[in-house]
Amino acid sequence: MYVDNYEFKDWMQKLLDKLDEVGKDVKSLQANPEVMPNDKLLDNQDLCLLFKVSTRTLQRLRSKKLLPFMMISGKAYYRASDVREFIKERFDVGTLRKFEKEHGSE
Repeated sequence: MYVDNYEFKDWMQKLLDKLDEVGKDVKSLQANPEVMPNDKLLDNQDLCLLFKVSTRTLQRLRSKKLLPFMMISGKAYYRASDVREFIKERFDVGTLRKFEKEHGSE
């Protein structure tokens, strides 16, 4: 499929606009003290690496309401405090220490 220069630039502009929109959504959420009182947001990739699980496993945890999350522009985010509690309940001490080292303690 051939894409000419004008069409390519048009798609790139749409992509940049969407990224700006997502960035504004995240910044507005972080700026709201009632929603994010000094708490980091983690995404699926952060949790997959930390827990050594697949994105499907995270989806199961969300579906079963075992791991609190929020959706921002169609992407799942997790509060660091919620993840910390989840780790304390379900994982070993080593995982908790790794999380505290990477994301700080309360």
